[in-house]
Amino acid sequence: MPENRPHPPGTIRLGRIAGSDVLVSGSWFLVAGLIAVLVAPRAEVVAPGLGVWAYAVGFGFAVLLYGSVLLHEASHAVVARMFGFRVSTITLHFLGGATAIEGEARRPRQEFWIAVVGPLTSIGVGLASLALLPVTPDGLPRLAVEALAGANLLVGVLNLVPGLPLDGGRVLKSAVWSLSGDQHRATLVAGWGGRVVAVLVLLWPVALELGLGRRPQLVDYAVAFIVAVFLWTGAGASIASARIRRRLPGLAVRGLARRSLSVPADLPVSEAVRRAHEAEAGGIVTLGPDGVPAGLVNEAALAAVPEERRPWMPISTVARSLSERTALPADLAGEGLIAALGRSPAPEYLVVEDDGRLHGVLVTADVERAFRRTDRHPTTSPGRTAAPGH
Repeated sequence: MPENRPHPPGTIRLGRIAGSDVLVSGSWFLVAGLIAVLVAPRAEVVAPGLGVWAYAVGFGFAVLLYGSVLLHEASHAVVARMFGFRVSTITLHFLGGATAIEGEARRPRQEFWIAVVGPLTSIGVGLASLALLPVTPDGLPRLAVEALAGANLLVGVLNLVPGLPLDGGRVLKSAVWSLSGDQHRATLVAGWGGRVVAVLVLLWPVALELGLGRRPQLVDYAVAFIVAVFLWTGAGASIASARIRRRLPGLAVRGLARRSLSVPADLPVSEAVRRAHEAEAGGIVTLGPDGVPAGLVNEAALAAVPEERRPWMPISTVARSLSERTALPADLAGEGLIAALGRSPAPEYLVVEDDGRLHGVLVTADVERAFRRTDRHPTTSPGRTAAPGH
């Protein structure tokens, strides 16, 4: 049974295709109306007497054109699923469509095929439409087939332009990734390619006048601006994501974990802190009656205990109970570490070896500090031997 997932605000769910929910953004109706207005005069020429129905014909053309966009996006979804990725939604919007593929390509080959199949599908639809033209009756049918051919060939070719977030940017990324072996560098290159493309799109109205001798109209400037902003924003997001992901491998639990001290749960706070200072431990683990770790001392709670009360309070009163989610494997690193912290947010985590032995304590604040430092220094753990409550 397909999952019933809530869809984003401002979208309408049409159904499912290629195992994914098909959504239509509210912005699509704007572009459909624009297409109807632009196509209506041409429809009136090839089929005189339509009157206001010419706009209905134009809207029908918009539906037909976006049907081919849906094929483009569905091809992305099908190939992504073949490689084992989950595809949650396909959304049709003002500037075309978007396929929500969960997860990153693991190899350049996957990146290439998931990306290139979309433009190839559009070009295939365009060529098939061209092949139908000789047997297509004159009038509205011929106008529809001509529009389908031209639009799909244009979409297919333009999507192969080498710059993110276009499909051609992902093709470029796969090539650079294959040659350099560095996925993040490849994303940066493709992202900057997208920014170059955005600037060139912004200059399109000027090119119209200089190259084709046609005086650009207000709509030319508006469309160029909207497309350029879309490309620049998407490219910028890809660049920012690559810079962040490039720094993640430097984050490793084993290197960031503080030395820990295990103490009985009923030990006074003052004595537990004294022992931690003596052992140069940066975390305190409380033990149950059976000697098994039962709690993890919270630094904030410990710091809030007044000095005069510490000799009379058991250390368990400032400890959080342990669970499977607050225990991390010592070999966890990079994106796996960030994902684990996101699944179960906590200020401290117990770090354990594969054989169950206690390795230490990971403090979330240390991970945040290390993340900010990884672009300048090797990963270290500031204060990893500083006793809590110091």
